[in-house]
Amino acid sequence: MLTDEQIRANLAAVRARIQAAAGGGTDSRHVDLLLATKTMPADRIAVAIDAGARVIGENRVQELAEKDAVLSTLPCERHFIGHLQTNKVNQVLRYVTCVQSVDRVELADRLQRRLETLDRTLDVLLQINVSGEPSKFGVPPDQALALARDVAKRDRLRVRGLMTIGRMSSDPDAVRPGYQRLRATRDKIESAAVDGVRMDTLSMGMSADLDIAIAEGATMVRVGSAVFGSRPRP
Repeated sequence: MLTDEQIRANLAAVRARIQAAAGGGTDSRHVDLLLATKTMPADRIAVAIDAGARVIGENRVQELAEKDAVLSTLPCERHFIGHLQTNKVNQVLRYVTCVQSVDRVELADRLQRRLETLDRTLDVLLQINVSGEPSKFGVPPDQALALARDVAKRDRLRVRGLMTIGRMSSDPDAVRPGYQRLRATRDKIESAAVDGVRMDTLSMGMSADLDIAIAEGATMVRVGSAVFGSRPRP
């Protein structure tokens, strides 16, 4: 487990990487940093928040619940970035302001019904599988516009952009095309001018490839190990 000082230093280094990849200097493009906090204890996350991190993402509903006593008292926004089962919707909505992994109409329906009961709205991103790998969730790029139109019919859901998990590879030439496909998919949906749909967010890129993702248009990167070190085993 990293010390407080190591976490702060790592966070500063990641911010420097983001700024450099976004153009550097005063004219650099703004890119949001989301800290992926899967398996990280709440006290380690609190160190990063104290150092200025403001958006965190969890993959598991159970971890949202376990860390809530600490994180709900801190100035941070929580997103859900993992695959969301419909039977977990009630629980996840207790903790988050955005679900980045909407990948099917069934899930949108369940979110809509629960949000009607709660009388609130929710920001969502549509998860797109740009690599075509069967191990990854998300709709193929050619189905993204249809999904956006369907989800936009639910007035409690505010479609704000797209999310993807890039191909796991150390070869930039293998990773980059997926991020280019997500950007092109964003452009296609924007051109369709679907009522209730905005494409402000491209959530793509993680610790190993955030530089490539930013170069290809990411507006948010999801970083875990580059800040917190290797994840402890559950």
